[in-house]
Amino acid sequence: MAADTLFHRITDYANRAAPYPLYAELRDAGVARQDDGSYLVGTYYEIAALLHDPRISSDRRNRTTPAGTADGGDQLPPSFIGLDDPEHLRLRRLAMRSFGPPHCPGRIDAMQGEMVRIVKDLVAAFPATGRIDIVDDFAYPLPVTVICRLLGVPTEDEPQFRLWSDAIVGGFDPTPGEDPTERQRAASEARRAMGLYLGDLAEKRRARPSDDMLSAFVHDEGPAGRLTQLEIMTTAVLLLIAGHETTVNLITNGVLTLLRHPEELARLRSDPALMPRAVEELLRYEPPVQMLPQRSPLVDIEISGVTVPKGAPLILALASGNRDPQRFPDPDRFDPTREDNQHLGFGGGIHSCFGAPLARLETQIALTELLQHLANARLVEDPPPYRRSPVLRGPRHLLVELERAGG
Repeated sequence: MAADTLFHRITDYANRAAPYPLYAELRDAGVARQDDGSYLVGTYYEIAALLHDPRISSDRRNRTTPAGTADGGDQLPPSFIGLDDPEHLRLRRLAMRSFGPPHCPGRIDAMQGEMVRIVKDLVAAFPATGRIDIVDDFAYPLPVTVICRLLGVPTEDEPQFRLWSDAIVGGFDPTPGEDPTERQRAASEARRAMGLYLGDLAEKRRARPSDDMLSAFVHDEGPAGRLTQLEIMTTAVLLLIAGHETTVNLITNGVLTLLRHPEELARLRSDPALMPRAVEELLRYEPPVQMLPQRSPLVDIEISGVTVPKGAPLILALASGNRDPQRFPDPDRFDPTREDNQHLGFGGGIHSCFGAPLARLETQIALTELLQHLANARLVEDPPPYRRSPVLRGPRHLLVELERAGG
């Protein structure tokens, strides 16, 4: 098949459950110009270099034919993942001051006990035998509860965030041939509503601060000053969406992968010390973020002998790079003891996921506890139904028939 339709086929929902043969085709094609003028890159070393290349922009306004996006429009300005340095660096540093090292080195570690309690409470609600949905009953409630508590969102308001998040993520769907107008309008409205809610909550923290990130955003005076009210809104929305959507997929993809590999599941149940390495392998083998569609060169650049013109849409297929045999031996094999696993699961360069420590810890805790209850579990449907998004790829539901260990 023609390489210039690869993006169409990769994003086609019919291929959501099994995109990896198409990624192999992409690697064979090299840098593949698509019929819409975009360029698709799927080889590990080229992606890694581009993630660190200052000539590559993440700001859609630098495209020669800018596309509409849910992270912008006339509702809220772009969050810092849609900006370039120096503005990206300023906003990211201000957000990091309230999130982790070096200014708040203990914030994530301090959440560990609470994460364990949340996980144990979710598992305790499972029936001894019967059917559960790993997504709705476990993988979604855990990270959304954690990020809401980090930000300071009241527990009773958490359900509203799922509705907003679903609409915002729907705006990320770049499926060719479909009119994105309605999805992007809904995403923009949801992002605006979430931003207004979080901005209002931050204002309340101005008068009555507590030990949460919104209070820190309002009161912290860094070397570059404070976040403005609008910057607090866009940053808080980004953290809430990024802080749980990717982790939902990471946990769910992890459970699906381990149920498909019962020998590895049994090994991890008997030796939980292997879990950190297993999570790294899951980030390589089934990454929750499959591609970065929001890149473009600031000048004409050459990639593997192909000239990509200034402003052209440049799509980095991270999931393809993670299966590149030039970088990973036997890349289609799931190996939770894999060494030298410098995967692309959290991106790289200046836009590398700064929530990675939280996602790693949540997933390690979640899977370690959950696997003790999956000894006799079986998948109800394989492949399961997937979410629409080809960017944030993961099952929408993962139905499992289970029996408690020893039951």
